[in-house]
Amino acid sequence: MTKDDKPDRSNRDTHYATLRRAVRDTKRERGEIPTPPQWRQKSNKDWKPPQLQAEQVFLYGLHTVRAALANPDRKLIKLSVTQNAFARLEIGEPEAAPCPVEFVSPQDIDKILGPEAIHQGVMLETRALPVRRLEALKESPLLLVLDQVTDPHNVGAILRSAVAFGAGGLVTTQRHSPTESGVLAKSASGALELIPYIQITNLADALGDLHRLGFQTIGLDSEGPAELEGSFASDRIALVLGSEGKGLRQKTRDTVTSLARLDMPGEIKSLNVSNAAAVALYAARQHLAKNG
Repeated sequence: MTKDDKPDRSNRDTHYATLRRAVRDTKRERGEIPTPPQWRQKSNKDWKPPQLQAEQVFLYGLHTVRAALANPDRKLIKLSVTQNAFARLEIGEPEAAPCPVEFVSPQDIDKILGPEAIHQGVMLETRALPVRRLEALKESPLLLVLDQVTDPHNVGAILRSAVAFGAGGLVTTQRHSPTESGVLAKSASGALELIPYIQITNLADALGDLHRLGFQTIGLDSEGPAELEGSFASDRIALVLGSEGKGLRQKTRDTVTSLARLDMPGEIKSLNVSNAAAVALYAARQHLAKNG
């Protein structure tokens, strides 16, 4: 076979490489695989975050922004996006978007979000979601309550699990808990738009309000006196989780209906709080399904 007779595989190889890249990008948007470090190393030593106005929030990431654009409760200000990212958002023509659209370069977004933000070429300026009250959750059979869980990445992951298992809301404290932000929303991968995120001033008072609304509040504790699966005694459950390391505060432990542990037969007896939340939600859903 002569050199000229050799099959040209370049077009086919390029096609398959494009398909593989599209599949990887889709999985990263869904949070199924991690986003790798960016190839180009950026320095943030000279970057300073912009001074945000009251209620101003910058959301970023394809999945996060797509969910925010579809949320009727979200007040939208401006979508800043690259041409390529806009096509991947799949929201139609710019003129039909629910807010003004400005086409920018990735570097323009870096200037606002900082060089470490994995924004995927899209940023949405918006206002914080409306404040919700505990009374709005009274019809839900399942809630999550966080006792000073500070890491927005953990809280975002917990929001995703809460939506996946059909929880009616996530309650947390105003102090020592993340406020609504781009980091929280990106970690939640769209879940922030799908579930009430309620911040209260006094957790013990909030637990009392939940008791009056008919909820059994169960505090997760690795040294709890009973296994979680055997602790459910109501058709309305509020799972209460504490911060990693410290766990539940003593006042919270004294206020919940009961304390329970996740039974783990392996060598490791504790889980990351977001993993523990997912396991506890599954157990609660199993109980509610049997007694519903």
